[in-house]
Amino acid sequence: MLRTYQDLLAVGENEKDRMEFVRGAVQDHTSSDDYKIAAAAEAYYAKHNLTIEKFQKFLYKANGQAYPDLFSANYKLKTLFFRRFVIQQVQYVLSNGVTFEQDGTKERLGETFDSRLSQMAKKAMVDKVAFGFWNYDHLEVFSYADTPNEPGFVPLYDQDDGFLKAGIRYWSLEETQTKRYTLYELDGYTEYIQRKGEDIQVSQDKRPYRQTIRRSEVDGETVESGDNYPGFPIIPMYANDLRQSELVGIRESIDCYDFVKSGLANEIDDSSGIYWVLKNSGGMDDVDIARFLDRMRTLRAATVDSDDGGGAEAHTLDVPYQAREAMLTRLRSDLYEDFQLVDMDKIMSGNLTATAIRMGYQSQDDKCGDFEYYIRDFIGKLLALLDIDDTPSFQWNRIANQLEETQMVMTAATYLDSEAILRHLPWLTNDEVDDILERKDAEAMDRLGVTNNANRPGAPVDGSGTGTAGTENSEGLLGSLG
Repeated sequence: MLRTYQDLLAVGENEKDRMEFVRGAVQDHTSSDDYKIAAAAEAYYAKHNLTIEKFQKFLYKANGQAYPDLFSANYKLKTLFFRRFVIQQVQYVLSNGVTFEQDGTKERLGETFDSRLSQMAKKAMVDKVAFGFWNYDHLEVFSYADTPNEPGFVPLYDQDDGFLKAGIRYWSLEETQTKRYTLYELDGYTEYIQRKGEDIQVSQDKRPYRQTIRRSEVDGETVESGDNYPGFPIIPMYANDLRQSELVGIRESIDCYDFVKSGLANEIDDSSGIYWVLKNSGGMDDVDIARFLDRMRTLRAATVDSDDGGGAEAHTLDVPYQAREAMLTRLRSDLYEDFQLVDMDKIMSGNLTATAIRMGYQSQDDKCGDFEYYIRDFIGKLLALLDIDDTPSFQWNRIANQLEETQMVMTAATYLDSEAILRHLPWLTNDEVDDILERKDAEAMDRLGVTNNANRPGAPVDGSGTGTAGTENSEGLLGSLG
């Protein structure tokens, strides 16, 4: 049973009890079904098919005893559907980054915010949930399931309101078998360590999240003061309303695709277009026949005793592949439909008008629109934590018939203002539109300033004083136009 925030409160402040709670919570987490699904999803995302990698062919002797088949081909081909799907969905929504209405918001969130947000969205899709930790002036991403390259995170939710109130980040160093834990609470974080053959112990007492640190050669680092955020600085982002990994529901289809594909490769390799008929060989079991075939593949020759009518006859064979090809095509189509993503093979083989492209993207738009709500929810909670009043916006990375859409925009240009025209052009990002609008405003101010200053009686002809007079006239004109 997974631990909750109330379980942590019940432990109290006794450090020994808290250390045992931390270790036990991690053990419960890594033995849960949700963790096992997330760990499997991490493997599929990392280009591993766990099902087919564990598959082993067997041969059987006459008495029924099984032996691993070491003679015939045993390809374990993997198709990277899951990784492709995750990247396609995240890039569709976040490849152009996030834009805010206020100029200073993006700067406050740090230069790496867009890349960390993209990383977090991928983790959420793979694991079912990812966690964003606001570390003073930048965002860090915590993974639900640990991998060889990154720690895992145990969430401790409040039983009453369901909010995340605490959590434990854990990782281990395989070379030294040392385990580390960090307990995050509302009022700070504590670090623990457990070395091989030793009990768990405190490696760093509880500290506030925001610290003023003094460094000197004599004393080293000294925390002079610190405070915490108005809320818990670790915020979850979910992938969907089911709070499940996106691997759930499609793993079986991916496994089936890889098995069919591998089976076809095995049959082509084993048969090489030829099959053998062995006469008077009733005493041979599967292992004996496999050895004969292996010898034929390697030496291209074998001795056969024909005194008793035995022998071996070779026959040509056309490998039946049509059914497998049809099955692979069907599985690929079903995978894209079930994941609600666009299969570019279908798009490129069809009508490439703007209307047809939009219709082809409808299912992906529906899913990504739902996914965007969870990204917005995360960003909204982060902005509230930092006391920032702003609203995010996204420009999706949709493939379009840009010429046709541009012609549509220009046809309606007489009814639109400059910003509306720029916003609807498919080949401009929101940041590019903002830059263009700023340059156009600056050009208009300069043009108005120079013109009005030149016509003003008594104005200096050498340009001195142009800035002040021009600015005053420009503000007045813009104000009257507004």
